[in-house]
Amino acid sequence: MKKRNLKYQMNWQDVWEKMRGERIRKLRVTYDKDFQMKSAEDFSNRYKGGDEYESGRNVVKILGNILNKDFEVLEIGPGPGTLTIPLSEKVRKVTCVEASKTNIDILKKNFKENRIKNVELINDYWEKAEIENSFDLVVCSHFLWQVEDIEKHLEQMEQFSNRYCAIVQPSGRDELVKKAFEEICKEKYAGQFEADADYFAYTILREWSRLLDVRHFKYSFELNLEEGIRYIASYLGKFIEVDEQVADEIKDFLIAKVGEHWVVKDKAIVMWWEPEK
Repeated sequence: MKKRNLKYQMNWQDVWEKMRGERIRKLRVTYDKDFQMKSAEDFSNRYKGGDEYESGRNVVKILGNILNKDFEVLEIGPGPGTLTIPLSEKVRKVTCVEASKTNIDILKKNFKENRIKNVELINDYWEKAEIENSFDLVVCSHFLWQVEDIEKHLEQMEQFSNRYCAIVQPSGRDELVKKAFEEICKEKYAGQFEADADYFAYTILREWSRLLDVRHFKYSFELNLEEGIRYIASYLGKFIEVDEQVADEIKDFLIAKVGEHWVVKDKAIVMWWEPEK
């Protein structure tokens, strides 16, 4: 794998370690024993509701110039199929590596609903999965903070690609989430749960002499009151315990700010490149 031997390099490792430490904190949500299962279902529903799989279709549209109907694609961490389902309609086959059994069950349900038959599922951790083939495209979406060693992750992506690699990563957070953090956690918001892991990947890949294409897009999804409470709790629960009292505070906050329905506005980055062997 070709890399540049540079005299000067950015020390991004310390920042990555500190930021990732905040994002993978253990979630302390105690007001609902079924919180994790309901949150997984929420995630699936919000990305297939309304303009069905809007976020994934935006990604497929952006990658349209490199995609080919004969492509075989490896997707790392597909979640509920946000990208998988629109992508499967444009390529020959998608192989997904997904560690979560809950997500695997949701994927199977969503594939059945959409009559998707050209997707293979591997229920294992990306770092440990036994993958024999190489692929025309290796892509990960909403996944970077889950990897401990981002350089190794990028190396492994390139290892299994014979044409392209791509990363899709959320950028920023809805303003209401930030306000909820400040009002309920009583702490100044300073990016504690920004999703901007993409610039670490960009820095590393440029140090490796990779030339990247980068695009961004906006998307939105609607949440009802209970979904909104769980959505905010999933962030605040990494900094405070979200018990019944805090859940009620989140409920009162949402009703005061947006009522019982909330349209969350988000952005995402798409970057892709050709590995150098």
